[in-house]
Amino acid sequence: MTARRSDATRTAILAAARDRFAADGYDRATIRAIAKDARIDPSMVMRYFGSKEGLFAAAVALDLRLPDLTRVPREEVGRTLVGHFLGLWEENEELTAVLRVGATNEAGAERMQGIFRDQLLPVARQVCPDPEQVPARAALCAAQLLGLALTRYVLRLPPARALTRAELVAWLGPTVQRYLTAPNP
Repeated sequence: MTARRSDATRTAILAAARDRFAADGYDRATIRAIAKDARIDPSMVMRYFGSKEGLFAAAVALDLRLPDLTRVPREEVGRTLVGHFLGLWEENEELTAVLRVGATNEAGAERMQGIFRDQLLPVARQVCPDPEQVPARAALCAAQLLGLALTRYVLRLPPARALTRAELVAWLGPTVQRYLTAPNP
C-alpha cells in the first residue's frame, strides 16, 4: 500500500512540475508552487527529488525528434543535423533549461547522458562508417552542438547570436558531417 501511495505521490509531483515548468519556465517555477499544485507539502518534493534541478531533470521528457538519416543524402547529414538542432533550440525553451541544469547538477547531467545514449547514439549508428567509433563520433557531434547551444542560447554571446541560421548551418554542418562520416583520422 505504501509503495502505491509513494508512486501516486511521485506521479502527482511530476505532473504538477511539468505543468508548472511549461507555464512559468524553469527560473520562475518554485518548489512551493509545484507542491501546492500536487496538493502535498513542499518537503515531499525535496524528499523525492532532492532539489529543483533534480525534479526538473525527472519531469522533463525531451524527444529530440531526430531525423532518419538513412533518408538524407549522405553529403547532407551534417547540415541536416545542425539545422534540426537549431530548430529545436529555437522553438523549445526546455532544452535550454535542461542544458543549464545539466551543466550544474548531477541529476541534470544524468538526464543529458540519457538523451545522448537513447537518442543521439542510434542516429549516429545510421551513418558512421565504423560501428566501434559510433560513441566517440556521437560525442564529438554532441560537443559541437551543445557548445553552440551554450554560447548562443545560454550565455547569449553576441557574436554567436548574430550568426544567421544559414551561416551556422554552413559553418557547423561540414564539421558535424566530418565527425559522423569521414574516415578515421
